[in-house]
Amino acid sequence: CQLSPLEMSSAEQNSTSSLLNKFEKLSWRPSIRDSGQFVPPARSGHRCVADNTNLYVFGGYNPDFEEAGGSENEDYPLFRELWRFHFATGTWQQVRTEGYMPTELASMSAVMHGNNLLVFGGTGIPFGENNGNDVHVCNVHYKRWNLLNCRGKKPNKIYGQAMIIVNGYLYVFGGTTGYLYSTDLHRLDLSTREWTHLKPNNTPSDLPEERLKLSNIHAYNLETNYWEEIATKPHDKIGIHYCLVSYCSPMSQLCSEVFICGGYNGEMILSDLWKINLQTFEWTKLPALMPEPAYFHCAAVTPAGCMYIHGGVINMSGNRRTSSLYKLWLVVPSLLEVTWEKLLKTFPHLAQLSTLQLLSLGLTHTLIQRLK
Repeated sequence: CQLSPLEMSSAEQNSTSSLLNKFEKLSWRPSIRDSGQFVPPARSGHRCVADNTNLYVFGGYNPDFEEAGGSENEDYPLFRELWRFHFATGTWQQVRTEGYMPTELASMSAVMHGNNLLVFGGTGIPFGENNGNDVHVCNVHYKRWNLLNCRGKKPNKIYGQAMIIVNGYLYVFGGTTGYLYSTDLHRLDLSTREWTHLKPNNTPSDLPEERLKLSNIHAYNLETNYWEEIATKPHDKIGIHYCLVSYCSPMSQLCSEVFICGGYNGEMILSDLWKINLQTFEWTKLPALMPEPAYFHCAAVTPAGCMYIHGGVINMSGNRRTSSLYKLWLVVPSLLEVTWEKLLKTFPHLAQLSTLQLLSLGLTHTLIQRLK
């Protein structure tokens, strides 16, 4: 996974390395395209995905009537809405879409596939009794939702499941009905739109079990149709495994590493950041700490290696949520990314120029696309 296409001098590397493992709270400017609310209200249980240009935030929940938008929010205490945070201009914008948007708006799963946002499962009010098992697709370019008409036996109506796209297949694993927990694995062929309930070749006693700890993890081999149990290695300096007694915390993958931040351990809200290497299966605790400990937040990583974290529950006794947005570089950013960010800070109105004007300034088509 090549994340630094431009060669750097040692001085440049030292400068960019200083950006690692530091959370930055993002401020934003009102979007000139929206005359109404320009910041998504505080929420939890939502999902976010990212590309090089935008962070997309979908759904969520807030039991506080005023924080959830008051009488203007017809879906209280849920948020039936899609937002985007435009990296280049530092603005939030609620994406006004057409078509049928899902009504299961908490603890769904979401992935980005080209210009399409795929949303599966989730739960509505009352939680655990109003679950979904449909695939909804929103083309973020045309701003339209469609319900994917699928064949075959769908997964059960669940929420809290994991989801990923590999080689044109959408894989869905686990989840809960609110009462029962599942370790089922389903696959949707995105070309034929047919669901398949995968039956691994393992014996029943050799399948993944429902649990919260990650001293051992299971990996599904797509070629052999087997689940493999892998013992993880402890953090060298701490001398213990990272056991996932924290939950309600998002995981994000970048190349051969998976990152997890925050969560709740049954007693307190956490703020730490961990990663596991998928080649050595060694846990590492990173020096960064979330400025606001949170759980039921969302996180997404850009192709360039920058993690964005939004929302979540930050106070248990008050059941309070946040609308804060943070960024954190998980890798040393390339010189291109560093230069791009400095250019945007120096010329904040760059996005208001026409494409011809931007081309005349020497910007490439790829960079111009980030401004639109």
